Amino acid sequence: MATKLSFTFQFPPEKSSKAFQRNPNLALSNLNHCDAFGFSRKSSGFRGQLSLKVNALQGEVTQSTNSETTLLSPTTLPSSSKLVLVVGATGGVGQLVVAALLKRNIKSRLLLRNPEKAVSLFGNQDEEKLQIYIGDTRNPADLDPSMFEGVTHVICCTGTTAFPSKRWDGDNTPERVDWEGVRNLITALPSSLKRVILVSSVGVTKFNELPWSIMNLFGVLKYKKKGEDFLRESGLPFTIIRAGRLTDGPYTSYDLNTLLQATAGQRRAVVIGQGDKLVGEVSRLVVAEACIQALDIEFTQGKIYEINSVEGEGPGTDPEKWQQLFKTPQA
Repeated sequence: MATKLSFTFQFPPEKSSKAFQRNPNLALSNLNHCDAFGFSRKSSGFRGQLSLKVNALQGEVTQSTNSETTLLSPTTLPSSSKLVLVVGATGGVGQLVVAALLKRNIKSRLLLRNPEKAVSLFGNQDEEKLQIYIGDTRNPADLDPSMFEGVTHVICCTGTTAFPSKRWDGDNTPERVDWEGVRNLITALPSSLKRVILVSSVGVTKFNELPWSIMNLFGVLKYKKKGEDFLRESGLPFTIIRAGRLTDGPYTSYDLNTLLQATAGQRRAVVIGQGDKLVGEVSRLVVAEACIQALDIEFTQGKIYEINSVEGEGPGTDPEKWQQLFKTPQA
């Protein structure tokens, strides 16, 4: 789907792809992305803090030491060898995923319908940190193989509302987003990927049972399950994170500085389960951190987890504590 850009930046002009229209104010490269998405070091966005407080739970909620973390630490982190493609990067979970990747100095590539939103959320980032590609997963023609070159990991957190709303405008329904969009994306992804993380929902295996059948009146759980199944059968290395009812945010109308100061309030502890038995809520901050942690935990490959958050402290961004969470999920 062609996207018309209404803002002006000075980017290096390169060849454009036939799959996309060029705007005279913005040169797109032959990889269909916006180059030189620079972010000034003087920006206040680096002064914020993100308190991702979560708690390792083993059967019952247990308290751990306070592990409040600063999203962007005062010291420069070593550059990562990863290149993470984030799909749905300006949504409620996706924008928090991107902010956390920036903190870790992990190079990100965003696949977006509207790059204006990325500019308003993340400011001007250097291309070595953040790249923008314009495309719509609902349109297979948008998913040119070139946009996946060099990508090592994918985090897909696309989604729409369960019930008809303004967000459904433009054919943005669960069938088109959670099923067809996910299917198109997975079909286009290269087999060389190290991991695909898909954000789904609790209750997808029970969409014909109460109370889930109410949530599924317009098919959202059914279509999320179809997307899950397509990924599982694709042969790609995957991890599926089924989130409870999402809380905190979305922060879509805010900027990076706001994202970096966001906290999960008192609901920082985490419950991770398997078997689609969890019922509850989860902070978007916790879901974002779970996606990033799962990238590096080898035994999460090929697994499906449900995730909730409750009152309590937790592991923050501590990999060892997150490994314990994923290792001993509630059955």
